[in-house]
Amino acid sequence: MANEFLNRGTGLLVLEVINSNPNGDPDSDGAPRVRYDGRGEISPVSFKRKLRDLVEDKDGPVWQHISENMHLNSENFMILESRGRDRKLITKEIKEGTFVGRYWDGRIFGNTFLEDAMDKASIKTGVVQFGMGVSISPVSTEAQTNTNKAGVQEGKNQGMAPMAYKIVTHGLYVMPFFINPNYAHKSGCTKMDIELMKALIPYAYTHNRSAIRPFVEIRQAWFCEHRNPLGSCSDFDLIDALMPKRLGDIDKPSDSLKDYELVTSLPDELKDRVSCVDLMAL
Repeated sequence: MANEFLNRGTGLLVLEVINSNPNGDPDSDGAPRVRYDGRGEISPVSFKRKLRDLVEDKDGPVWQHISENMHLNSENFMILESRGRDRKLITKEIKEGTFVGRYWDGRIFGNTFLEDAMDKASIKTGVVQFGMGVSISPVSTEAQTNTNKAGVQEGKNQGMAPMAYKIVTHGLYVMPFFINPNYAHKSGCTKMDIELMKALIPYAYTHNRSAIRPFVEIRQAWFCEHRNPLGSCSDFDLIDALMPKRLGDIDKPSDSLKDYELVTSLPDELKDRVSCVDLMAL
């Protein structure tokens, strides 16, 4: 891969959830993830999976459109974290030196693909790290029973899944993400890999809808590129400046987006220190 240096990056996703389950908790029978104070959660693994799925579906419209516009070779943008992967083939690729150039998610998110437990050489920390998505206010959840007119069990002509439809009625979540160029020379991550991720983010939920997740939208996807690889200002200052403001009681669940004030730009004291764009507006 090229010996190019990436600039540090700081991002913030603002996600609205309406009557959907943005991320089920397997420890709570698939209910929406909720922390001790009632605020909802979306795991980083959940979001990265959606980006991986868009890249893995090489016949899908998102990959077709983006790869054509960016002139990408599909063979260099395969997905390592894929079902049914051939471990022997991947081990061979590692030994032959073709592994890094083949797997996009391995370059950008890192990988811990091990031939055995002691193979530390193939442990690479990712250049891009997504943080936990947390709702600004507590969320209200509901559970309903699903019914099926056609039976799903032999001998029954109807079906029912008691309390299986578990949703958040409304919530506004924020998820920070960071680009750490210090690891790029180790994982092989390039600027093109980052540009692909930025192009994918607006489609992460709109092209990954499901019956339990019909209405999750990224309202804003802020990305701030620092002036150099070391960084030109504090990540905390940027995240704080871009955070939506709750109107009214922050400790009560919201009813709609009207309960929040969204940020439209960085304050003057930060504008000249980074290049900041809303990826949803491009």
